[in-house]
Amino acid sequence: MEVDLRLDPFDTPWAEIRDAVRAAVDGGFAGIWTPDHLDGRVFGASQVLECWTTLTAIAVSTSDVKVGPLVLNVANREPAVLASMAATLQDVSGGRLLLGLGAGGGTGVPFRREEEAIGRADAADPVRRARVEACAQEMRRLWDTPGFLRPDPVPPVVIAAFGPKMAELAGRVGDGINAPALHPRLRELVAIARDACADAGRDPASFLVTVYAEFDETWLDVNSPARVDLAALGADRLILFLGPPFDAARRG
Repeated sequence: MEVDLRLDPFDTPWAEIRDAVRAAVDGGFAGIWTPDHLDGRVFGASQVLECWTTLTAIAVSTSDVKVGPLVLNVANREPAVLASMAATLQDVSGGRLLLGLGAGGGTGVPFRREEEAIGRADAADPVRRARVEACAQEMRRLWDTPGFLRPDPVPPVVIAAFGPKMAELAGRVGDGINAPALHPRLRELVAIARDACADAGRDPASFLVTVYAEFDETWLDVNSPARVDLAALGADRLILFLGPPFDAARRG
C-alpha cells in the first residue's frame, strides 16, 4: 500500500506548498494530491489556489511521485476541456497522473456556494452521478479522436464514492474508487465497485482502491489495526489530508 499526502492550499501561497511538497518527497510519500475548490470560504479560508494549476506546478517540481486531484468536481469544467487538461498534465508529469473525479456537493453542503458563484447550481443526486459518468465517457472518446491529445498512458479515473450508487458507478465506468478510510461501510462499497468492474467485463484485480483520512501519525504505523484492516481489504493507496500550516513546528 502506497501512502500519499493531500496538501490543502487554503490561505497558502505556492511557495509554502512547494516547500511542503519537497518535505513530503524527502519523507517518502508516494503521491501528492490537491483538492478542487474555487472559494476558500467552503473550508473557512479567505481564498484557495486553483487545483489544476497547482498540480501542474507540483508535477514540474517533482520527478517520481504520483500527482492527482482529490477529487475534481465535474461541475467545474467541461469534459472536453478536462480531457485536454488531463492529457497535457500526463505529458508534463511523464505519466504520473491519477485522475480523481467526483460529483460535487449535494444540497446542504458548503461546496454548493462555489458552484452557485460560477453559475453551476447544485443538482439532484441522480443528475450529479450522471455528470460523472458522462465526463468519464466523453474524456475517453476525445482521447481516441484524431486531433485531440491522447495521454500516454491513459490515466486511471478514480471516482469518489460515499454510497452504493456511486460505488457501482466507480466500478462500472471508472478505474478505481476513492472512499473514506473510516467509512462504516467501506468493505461493502469496495465489494460493490469490484463486482461492477467484473460485470463490465474488466479485471477487478486491476481496479484501484484508494482511501483517505485526516493526517495522523498512527496511520504511518503499518502494524496499527487500521492499517492492517486496509491491507486486508486490498487498498492500493492511503491518502492523508494535511492542511496548513505544513511546517510541523508551526503546527505545534
